[in-house]
Amino acid sequence: MQVEIQYLDHVEASECENLDEMLISVNRCAAVAKGGRRFSFSGLTVVGNRDGIVGYGFGKANQVPMAIEKAGKDGRKHLQRVPVVEAGTIPHEVQGRFCGANVRLIPASDGTGLIAGQSVRAVCEMAGIRNILSKSFGSSNPINLVKATLVALGKLRTAEEVASLRGVEL
Repeated sequence: MQVEIQYLDHVEASECENLDEMLISVNRCAAVAKGGRRFSFSGLTVVGNRDGIVGYGFGKANQVPMAIEKAGKDGRKHLQRVPVVEAGTIPHEVQGRFCGANVRLIPASDGTGLIAGQSVRAVCEMAGIRNILSKSFGSSNPINLVKATLVALGKLRTAEEVASLRGVEL
């Protein structure tokens, strides 16, 4: 079952000003033409403000800098809000799946750090998560891992949200 990633409807201008970018991967693709090989590049970046807002971008171009620039612009269009607890971790354990990539995110105590692979670490870092344990299963494709991580982060709910949904007081 595919879970749709929930993006922010609108982001205030103050939140967009201090967004950071982190490059995850650059791929080279070759098309064989009459005169030889023609190369093109794709870039994958994660964009976030390190305080609960994160998104990913994917861009393609004939040169690497243009691909990275396009990926950054695309990342600003795909932003999502993530609940982060005061200890710099997530409220509860969660699992996300996208295509062949499965990611399990487990909250960790203060001082643990980011125990994660490159793709998951970049997403958590840009979201402002400082303490987390993670395990990825299945595909090691960076694009699918980033999307699976964002699906998992989209499933997170704070205790206050759950209480209001159930109509119960804490």
